[in-house]
Amino acid sequence: MAGMNVVGVPQLVGLSALLTTTMVNMKATIEALRPHRERVKIMIGGAPVTQKFADEIGADAYAADAATAVDRAKALLA
Repeated sequence: MAGMNVVGVPQLVGLSALLTTTMVNMKATIEALRPHRERVKIMIGGAPVTQKFADEIGADAYAADAATAVDRAKALLA
């Protein structure tokens, strides 16, 4: 994430992990987006991800599946 260049700021960033080994990158991404956190919400999910993990790394929302992600995204952006 070092040297990441953000062009424009989205309203919502969705992150998904398939393996536990990639979950650490979610926290790094959230940290990299810290300067924009007033305007951008972050939702995470994926097979190994839990609500507890989302809370621990500072995500705004967690979704266990795609249908829930849509509902959570609508709520975050309302």
